[in-house]
Amino acid sequence: MSTMHPQPLRAGAAPVLRRAARVLLIDARERILLFRAEGDFADGSAIWLTPGGGLKPSESYARAARRELWEETGLDAEVGACVWTRRHVYPNRGRLEEARERFFVVRCAPFEVDRTHWEPAEAADLTAHRWWPLPEIAASDEVFVPRRLAALLTPILRGEMPPRPTDCGI
Repeated sequence: MSTMHPQPLRAGAAPVLRRAARVLLIDARERILLFRAEGDFADGSAIWLTPGGGLKPSESYARAARRELWEETGLDAEVGACVWTRRHVYPNRGRLEEARERFFVVRCAPFEVDRTHWEPAEAADLTAHRWWPLPEIAASDEVFVPRRLAALLTPILRGEMPPRPTDCGI
């Protein structure tokens, strides 16, 4: 996770590539863990997103997903299938970034999030977390990443994994 505070962008700057891994963390009660990120977003001042973050040099997406899961939640778990990909260009800390993300499924028992290993930027930007049931996501006016999260989660919760990762959109 990186901060999303508004700063002026340099005119004509090309986006900086940011490869990232995200985790669809689903508990035994079929809820998904999401973090509320505060910032200056196209859809408003806050979004709800899955645990995850940028890859380190020479790190695989799957390894980054496991590391980010542990850093952001305290849970050390094997990651399952990569089910979605996402490509998105956005402003971040005065520069334009192009995120290329992969989403992995992890099933777990309910637990309390451990923030011990959070970076200062995460502590500043991630203002809340919540285990969301699918019907509440579908009925909410909140902004989720990806935007079609409720529709995309429906087959995943039924155990229907795509044969190869699909583009989940913005």
